[in-house]
Amino acid sequence: MALSPTPDSVTTRSARPEDFEAIVAVVDTWWGRPVSGLLNRLHLDHFHRTSLVAEGEDGELAGFVVGFLSPSRPGEAYIHFTGVAPGMRRTGLARSLYERFFAEARQAGRTVVKAVTSPHNTRSIAFHTALGFECSEPVADYDGPGQDRVVFSRRL
Repeated sequence: MALSPTPDSVTTRSARPEDFEAIVAVVDTWWGRPVSGLLNRLHLDHFHRTSLVAEGEDGELAGFVVGFLSPSRPGEAYIHFTGVAPGMRRTGLARSLYERFFAEARQAGRTVVKAVTSPHNTRSIAFHTALGFECSEPVADYDGPGQDRVVFSRRL
């Protein structure tokens, strides 16, 4: 399967631990609500090799995927957090980042990628469905009391 092209003005690379500061500096604005607490430094300290960062020609952060190969479920990879700069949306950047993550997970012998979101995050549900993820019904209390989640699963 050929990867979707990254927009011409964007370079994609593996994340580095020091990308944490740039990501948390923008995610609340990009998402339009406080979400930076969902991403901890440990995600990039420990999973930077399987996470991706996209940068514009000016070196500005254009998007990212924080994901990892599950150490407990050897067939699975997991995408924990994703963001694309508002000006880069609908350019194919998010799809390109996901496809690169899929390729790396496949190369590492993974057969499924999983992710979760809030049942109210209709944009995320539509995006993941368009990429071929199966979408569960909301799972009550998935992340604790009152923290319902939709679970995504995509075979590679």
